[in-house]
Amino acid sequence: MLELKPFIYPFCTAGGYYIYDVNTSKIIKVSKEAYDYLNGKTNEIQLNTENEVNKMIKNGFLSNNKVKEILHPASKNLNDILDSTLEKIILQVTQQCNLRCEYCIYSGDSGHYQNRRHQSKRMNFDIAKKGIDFLIEHSQGSKNINVGFYGGEPLLEFELIKKCVEYAKEQAEGKELSFSITTNATLLNEDVIKYLYENDIMLSISLDGPREIHNNHRKFAGSGEGSFDKIMENMENLKRKYPEYFKNILFNVVVDPMADFKCISEFFMNYDMVKDITQMSTLPSTNYLEEPFSTNENFRTEYRYEFFKVFLHKLGRLEKKYVSKLNLFYFDRLKSKYTNKRTLTLGLSDYGHPGGPCIPGQMRLFMDTDGVFYPCERVSEASEVMKIGNVEDGFDLEKCFRILNVAKVTEESCKNCWAFRYCNQCAAFADDTKELTSEKRLKECVNTKREIEEQLKDFCTLLELGYNFDEEEEPIVQFTKKQLEVKEDATETKVAGISL
Repeated sequence: MLELKPFIYPFCTAGGYYIYDVNTSKIIKVSKEAYDYLNGKTNEIQLNTENEVNKMIKNGFLSNNKVKEILHPASKNLNDILDSTLEKIILQVTQQCNLRCEYCIYSGDSGHYQNRRHQSKRMNFDIAKKGIDFLIEHSQGSKNINVGFYGGEPLLEFELIKKCVEYAKEQAEGKELSFSITTNATLLNEDVIKYLYENDIMLSISLDGPREIHNNHRKFAGSGEGSFDKIMENMENLKRKYPEYFKNILFNVVVDPMADFKCISEFFMNYDMVKDITQMSTLPSTNYLEEPFSTNENFRTEYRYEFFKVFLHKLGRLEKKYVSKLNLFYFDRLKSKYTNKRTLTLGLSDYGHPGGPCIPGQMRLFMDTDGVFYPCERVSEASEVMKIGNVEDGFDLEKCFRILNVAKVTEESCKNCWAFRYCNQCAAFADDTKELTSEKRLKECVNTKREIEEQLKDFCTLLELGYNFDEEEEPIVQFTKKQLEVKEDATETKVAGISL
């Protein structure tokens, strides 16, 4: 009956059978018979199944259309984008740090990463000024701009930071200017805190859990002592003097896969100093990793269980106080990905690019102590591929183009991949520090597709259990109750969130 093989991905949950239609980026609930037929498990088709499939085709689903050429939509305007719409520059004011953290990408003692090591290099003010000027000159189309400070430990260069803040304020007339800093918080003395408060500088603080877990990895250089107590002392001082400012800081949590995740989660839920503060969690970076990290065999189970508790809370079956803030981001990801109509289209274009790569330097331009540009602070500074220009000469557009279109190294695989739209691989996954390679990029594909499939299943399971995204505060898209109904009528086309 189907002359052309549709570009789809079949999957099932405990409550139903689904087809992810790649062209429309919609999830369709189908009967088991249609699922088996579309999944190639049977060649026989009954009348009711034929009607169901025909209705899907009539409604614009089951196209076999695929992207014909890998080309990022921003490619044609790349020069204009980088010339006038920059949003942020992150200044690496120093490469030195007063801590030595085992999973830090810059810690030479760890030997885990292909990256530069902590050293005494610092940024001089002339280079910093040129970086700030570059941001302002290349952001005519951006009303809001941000100057970030990064290291090493940036507060080792507090006097330089103050000069940069004052200079940026003088030069950025007519712009909404903000500042941010990523710090280990061990150097937050009274003078520093007062200045950060007075200039409303956004603080992102590294904190990995209770004392015994945090101190396992975040130790002072030289003494080897843990940094937890010093951080808490500084947090108490900051909270006491500037309680409103304290509420706006962010704790950046690197979750140790060898630790007891339940212990980490309970710390951030219950410890008075941190429980009411916004938290963002990540696992240790796998980009540029030379030696894999060990993982506690119970870690994944504990980690997933906390996500399960988030779902119970959203379904009204568990009080919020029992839910880890570290895992709430996952629900937000599901919501933004699968209920956002802006991601839905009538079909794939002749050219396109998998999700993942940002426009290099446009949102998070990173400048090292020597004035060399990188797409962001998360790529390797030892990589020739990622050096996309410098503050004297501007952007190397050829390198920026290659990073933006990283999927060209795996073009045929990407054009035929069902996860095309939701791929999250940035160029760092393909970077061997010398070139962008298909081998490195394809190696990550299995994990990427598994994660997307888990998200699809989790999203549909929430719908099956009666979750109404329309009841969320500030929903991304307003859905009616009727649209959220998922019926078992096998002859009806059903989209998760929309009933056709």
